Amino acid sequence: MAEAAAELLERAARRDPALEELRALRVALQAVPLAALRSRLGEHHLRALFGLLAVNDREQVSACVSILERLLQALDPLYMIQNLREELQKGLFHPDDSVKILTMSQVGRIVEDSAAVPEILHSPELLQQIIKCIGGAKIAVAKEAIKSLSRIAQSQEGLEALFGSSLLGDLRRVMATSDVVRYRVYELIVEISSVSAESLNYCANSGLIPELIGELTGEDVLVRATCIEMLTSLAHSPQGRQYLAQQGVIDRISNIILGAESDPFSSFYLPGFVKFFGNLAVVDSPQQICERYPVFMEKVFEMAESQDPTMIGVAVDTLGILGSNVEGKQVLQKTRSRFQNLLSKIGHQAKNAPTELRLRCLDAISSLLYLPPEQQTEDLLRMTESWFTSLSSQPLELFRSISTQPFPDLHCGALRVFTAIANQPWAQKLMLSSPGFVEYIVDRSVEPDKASKDAKYELVKALVNSKTIAEIFGNQYYLRLRAYLHEGPYYVKAVSTTAVEGAE
Repeated sequence: MAEAAAELLERAARRDPALEELRALRVALQAVPLAALRSRLGEHHLRALFGLLAVNDREQVSACVSILERLLQALDPLYMIQNLREELQKGLFHPDDSVKILTMSQVGRIVEDSAAVPEILHSPELLQQIIKCIGGAKIAVAKEAIKSLSRIAQSQEGLEALFGSSLLGDLRRVMATSDVVRYRVYELIVEISSVSAESLNYCANSGLIPELIGELTGEDVLVRATCIEMLTSLAHSPQGRQYLAQQGVIDRISNIILGAESDPFSSFYLPGFVKFFGNLAVVDSPQQICERYPVFMEKVFEMAESQDPTMIGVAVDTLGILGSNVEGKQVLQKTRSRFQNLLSKIGHQAKNAPTELRLRCLDAISSLLYLPPEQQTEDLLRMTESWFTSLSSQPLELFRSISTQPFPDLHCGALRVFTAIANQPWAQKLMLSSPGFVEYIVDRSVEPDKASKDAKYELVKALVNSKTIAEIFGNQYYLRLRAYLHEGPYYVKAVSTTAVEGAE
């Protein structure tokens, strides 16, 4: 097979091959190991195939792209940038998106190779073309370009190349294409900034981060909403949070939330501003953030208590994020009856709201109720138990009824709530005292699909791994749960049948 492929490859390189020959070569190459291809492959083969892309024939271009995809896999990235630089550059200019994607994927391989990166840094024309690809119509091409440039910027030399040369001007020119493309460049800048404090300094000194921050107070509310998403991503890194605090951006966001009451268009951007603080609280300190910016907590409660499903959804998500760690749970507990009343509303929404909001409520409830074993003090266990009972008059039955509905997402969401409380003694006692509940847990027949089987298995695992389960459930149930765990999530009991002579 290798001989046949080599012969077809040689033919394609020597003359203008027919489409059928290219198709035959494409099929033949799939059966040849990469190592065997490497030993037969020469520069002239690749240059000839790249040359065949310069036609206005979609079928020929498609065949050549498939052939090159296979052949280029066999090449070392350093060899590729040293010997096929011009071909790669032309590929990024090509009008057909499949050629651009092929070329960008190879650039992606090159920037992941530490030996090849210096070569690409000394190819300003190629870097310039990668930057132009951010402005392309095809999002897949733009994403690959952002990923490659982000990887290039992980070295000092890469940062210098992007921000200390004419390439910064190329970035600015491509930003001017449209709002969408401008935010693709901001996405790149945020990704680069997340690597280190030095990276962030380069991005800030270029003027691009200050420009992004400036869009917070722009006239276009949709641009403002996109801007806060970028700043939320920037705040994920310690240096990003420090920069935003030093520049007074966090105070500015707090003031915008305060002033949102008088803005009839605030519903477009307010959810993103609230999410910003929710994420900030988790990665920083929930108590400090909530004490320093009381408007955040007040707005979350207002949104959760409103009648607007969009606002309720954002508030529920934020409460789930805030209550995902113990400090956040304690902040919520300090609001006393207001949060307890809110839990009752969330329990009601989990039962009666449209499906998407029900799922968000179930996920938030799981996050709020989960306590790692090492943090299960008497006070915190009393707190999660009181939260659970605030959700409904019969909360266990509420989630059990949701888990028996024929909607896989809701079914799994309810199982995740049970999993969240499964390692807490009060919940184990509640499960044991609920008629038929333990039988429901070990009943495999009620799980119709893979996601449901996986979710049920996680529940069983959480129960079995709890130190109190054997004592509370008793030996019989404990052994049944251990057997379930041992058999795995997809176990099916064998049923023996007997063939009877003369049967139909």
